[in-house]
Amino acid sequence: MRIDRYLPPHHWLSKIYRAGAAAFGGALIAFGILGFTNNLGFLSTSGTTILGLSTNGLLSLISVIVGAVLILAAALGGPLASTTTAVIGALFLLSGLANLAVLETGWNLLAFEMQNVVFSLVAGMLLLFVGLYGRISGGLPEDNPFVRYRHNEPPESEVPEQRTIEQQRSAELEPLAEAEVALGEGHASPEQERMVRAEAARLARAERQRAHEHYAHLQQALRDRARESGDGDDRTGDER
Repeated sequence: MRIDRYLPPHHWLSKIYRAGAAAFGGALIAFGILGFTNNLGFLSTSGTTILGLSTNGLLSLISVIVGAVLILAAALGGPLASTTTAVIGALFLLSGLANLAVLETGWNLLAFEMQNVVFSLVAGMLLLFVGLYGRISGGLPEDNPFVRYRHNEPPESEVPEQRTIEQQRSAELEPLAEAEVALGEGHASPEQERMVRAEAARLARAERQRAHEHYAHLQQALRDRARESGDGDDRTGDER
């Protein structure tokens, strides 16, 4: 069962994932293109500062590729954008930590400086937040698409109409339930008292109606049985 059924393009979570991936992807592509226009050394360990970040040709190329991947994921749908954004966010965090270890060494192939490390860590956390938003938490609602997917329940859009009717009925009964609780605790308002009395009267009428219908049904059953018994006696008399 594919998650796409649970997270269609018009779902608000899908819009968040796609917008986040597209926005960050576009920013990375712009950063990479600016690096290319400055004719940077491809593997220079002393980069040029662009938009407050140090970069070289390799980092510019990686930025364009990662940005294109994010934009492609955003175009293909919310579920893919969510997963891609989260994975790239984790890679940004790892990149920040790894490049922190090689600052000012010959292994600094991406020409990182401290501001790049800070950016990678912050951007990684933001991407993880966007990619995992509404997806991993201990308090997700039951109608969350990922909760329904993990529990093998049908998508919310495919839930039978009966469930919608039950939810509407539950919402209608909520004020009455609150009124009954307030009356039981002794702090009900006059309106709540009237509501509870009216509901009690309605239930009493319904119970009387049910009792009358049950009595009428029993009477009809007795008459039918008596009629069948009389017909049987008549047939026996004719045979004699």
